[in-house]
Amino acid sequence: MRIRPVTLSLIDVCFADPSDNLRFDEQLLAAGASVLRLWESAKECVVLGQSGRCERDVLLDACRAAEVPVLRRCSGGGAVLLGPGCLNYSLVLPLQWNSRWRDVRYSLLWAMERMRQALGIPGLRNEGDCDLVLNDRKVSGNAQRRTQSAILHHGTILYDFDSARAECFLKLPHRQPRYRAGRSHAEFLGNVPLSDVEIRARLADAWCCQS
Repeated sequence: MRIRPVTLSLIDVCFADPSDNLRFDEQLLAAGASVLRLWESAKECVVLGQSGRCERDVLLDACRAAEVPVLRRCSGGGAVLLGPGCLNYSLVLPLQWNSRWRDVRYSLLWAMERMRQALGIPGLRNEGDCDLVLNDRKVSGNAQRRTQSAILHHGTILYDFDSARAECFLKLPHRQPRYRAGRSHAEFLGNVPLSDVEIRARLADAWCCQS
């Protein structure tokens, strides 16, 4: 796939309250800003997709006992655990830049391929609709939300994440990509061999510098 050059503004900001971070993504989308935003929550939280169901997807008693908040994002996809070692990124792309981005499948593939190239990790591949996979383990999950004028494409990049923690708060997803093959969260999730500083630098270079 030919990757169209884009140049975005960089916003590297994280709020103490995880819900404020999700809300800020929605505000950026509503504004139609052409940005790359990077953030990492110091607190663990479970985040449901727009159509997620707590009783189906989340170990609620464990979340309450550990005081892990259960939140909801504006985009689709499954439930995830966010926290230290999980870098989050958010792209807001004006649809007027590329008419083909109105096709959801195309825009997902386009953004995922650019992310794969930006990270520059040998063996990293796209898998399923919106995952990046390394050594057969998921290291990045992604989702989208769109308005009439812009796309919010956001996701996670695991670099020092304790996948066993996901076992504590998340049930197995009711829908699974074929390559998961029924594996537990601890067996399925992995980390990229980069530091957060290296990831931030590579993403900023790919998305925010003139090509």
